[in-house]
Amino acid sequence: MRSEITTKGIERATHRALYYSMGFLPEDLEKPIVAVVNTQNEAMPGHVHLDSIAKAVKEGIIANGGTPVEFPTIAICDGIAQGHYGMHYPLASRELIADSIECMVNAHQYDAMVLITNCDKITPGMLLAAVRLNIPAILISGGTMATGCIDGRKINYTDLMADQGDVVRGIITRDELSRREQVALPGCGACNLLGTGNTMNYMTEALGLCLPGSDMLAATGQRLALAKRTGMKIMDLVRDNILPRQIITKEAIENAIAVDMAIGGSTNTVLHLTALAHAADIDFDVNVFTDIAKKVPHLVKIKPATNGCYPADFHYAGGVKAVMKELFDLGLIHGDCLTVTGEKVAANVADGKVINDEIIKTPENAYSQTGGLEILYGTLAPGGAVCKKAAVAPEMLHHQGPARVFDQEEAAVKAIYGGEINPGDIVVVRYEGPKGGPGMREMLTATAAIVGMGLSKEVGLVTDGRFSGATSGACVGHVSPEAAEGGPIALVQEGDQIEIDLNEQRVELLVPEEELARRKAAWKRPEQNYIQKGSYLSRYSKLVSSAMEGAVFED
Repeated sequence: MRSEITTKGIERATHRALYYSMGFLPEDLEKPIVAVVNTQNEAMPGHVHLDSIAKAVKEGIIANGGTPVEFPTIAICDGIAQGHYGMHYPLASRELIADSIECMVNAHQYDAMVLITNCDKITPGMLLAAVRLNIPAILISGGTMATGCIDGRKINYTDLMADQGDVVRGIITRDELSRREQVALPGCGACNLLGTGNTMNYMTEALGLCLPGSDMLAATGQRLALAKRTGMKIMDLVRDNILPRQIITKEAIENAIAVDMAIGGSTNTVLHLTALAHAADIDFDVNVFTDIAKKVPHLVKIKPATNGCYPADFHYAGGVKAVMKELFDLGLIHGDCLTVTGEKVAANVADGKVINDEIIKTPENAYSQTGGLEILYGTLAPGGAVCKKAAVAPEMLHHQGPARVFDQEEAAVKAIYGGEINPGDIVVVRYEGPKGGPGMREMLTATAAIVGMGLSKEVGLVTDGRFSGATSGACVGHVSPEAAEGGPIALVQEGDQIEIDLNEQRVELLVPEEELARRKAAWKRPEQNYIQKGSYLSRYSKLVSSAMEGAVFED
C-alpha cells in the first residue's frame, strides 16, 4: 500500500501520532487509506448537499475494509459566475482542481480516492486528476436537480433566460419574472437542463469511471445508496488493483463521444474529453467527434434542445444505461471496455431498457441519423470550431449574414437587448478565448439575449469563447486560432459577410485573402488591462493552449 510510507516503521512515529491526534485508531492505519475528495460548499445548488453523499461514501469504505480521509477542493458555480468578470474563472479552475487533488493525494500518499463531484468544471478536473495520479479511483456525482413547476407547467433554468428577454420586450412583468425565478430551480442538484454539469456526469458513466446511475435525481435515497455502493466499490478496486488508465482508454473516450452525440450534450465536452485524452497520454484527434457524429443517431433532446424533456424525464425514461444499450446493439460503442464495476461495458448495459420512446427515440425514429455536435472548419476557423447542432432550428442550419463585431460579451449583450441587432445578422464576440479572455468565458448571457429577444431563428453568433449546455441557436464557439493569437476572427470587421453551414461543417469569413493579409499586417493584440498582473488569470493566459487542444496547460 502507498500509505505505508507514512504509517509503517520506527521513523514514522510522528506520522502516526498526527493521525492519532485526529481520532484515528492504530487499526485504522492497517487498512488502505482512501481519500474522499468532497467539493461540498454553500456557493452552488449542485454541491450544497454533498456532505450527505460524502457520509454515505465513507460508510461504504468502512464497511468494506478501508479508512476514509476526507478533504475539500474548490467548486465554482458557472451560473452565478455567468455574464460578468467572474466567468473568467470556471474553466481556469479545472486545472486548480486537478492540481489540488494531486497535491493532497501525493503529499499524503493515499492508496485510492473517491471523487465527489457534480458541476461543470469540477467533474472534468476530477477526471484529469484520476488519470494523472493513476491510483484506484471512482467518481460519484451529486445527481440532477428536480424539474421546477409553476401554474401546473414545468419550468427550468433555460425558461428563465427566455423570460428575461420577455421582460425587456414588455411581454411579462418584472414581478412575474420574480415569481418564476423562485420556483424554476426547486432544490439541490446539477441544474435541471442538459448543461455541462449533467453532460459530464453522463460522460463519466459512459467512460466507465462511476457506477451506473449518473442520471439519478439528487435528493433521493437512491442517490445515497449509490454513494454507499461507491464507497464499497473503491475497496474492490484497491484489492484488484484496477487503475484509471486501464479504464480511460481511447475506446472509452470514443464511447463517451458516442453517448454525447446521441444525447446532444454540451459543446464543452469537446474541451474536456480532449483534455482527458491529453492527461491520459492517449493519441487523440479532435476530428473523431465528426467521425462519430456521422454514425451515431441523435436519440435524445433535453432542454434547451426541446421544450418537453428535462433531465428528470430522461432518468425516468431509462437514462444513460438505456442510451448505451441502444448504441451497443447498433455496434456503435465498444462493449469490451473495463469499468469501475469490475465488469465490461457490455455487462453493465445488458439490462438497459428504454421506458419511454418519446424521450429516448428508437434508431428508426431518431431526430436525425447524425449526432448532436459538429466540428466546423473554414476560413474563419482554420483550427476548428464547435456547434451544438441539436439545439439549432432547421432554418438556421445554413445562414449567411453581416458581422456585428464586439470585443467582449458585455458590449454584445448591451447591443442585443438595446435592439441594435437585426434579423439576419451574425454577432461576433471575440477576445474571449482561453488566452484572450482569459479563461474562455461562456457566452450564455449573449445567447440568452438572442433567444429572449425572439431572434434565435434569425441571428447567429460566432465566438472564440465557449457556450453553456444551456445555449441554443446557431451558435459557433471555440473558434481557433482565437483572436488573441491573431486568428481570422481577430480580423473580422463590421459588415463582413460570414457563412455558417452546419450541413457541410463549415464557417467561412467571406473576405478576399489579400484584404485579410492587409488586416493581419496591421493587427496588434489588445492589452488585457482588466487582468491583474501576477494573478492566476495572468499566469493561466500564458500557459493555456488552444480550445481545440482541450485548453490544457502547454508542457
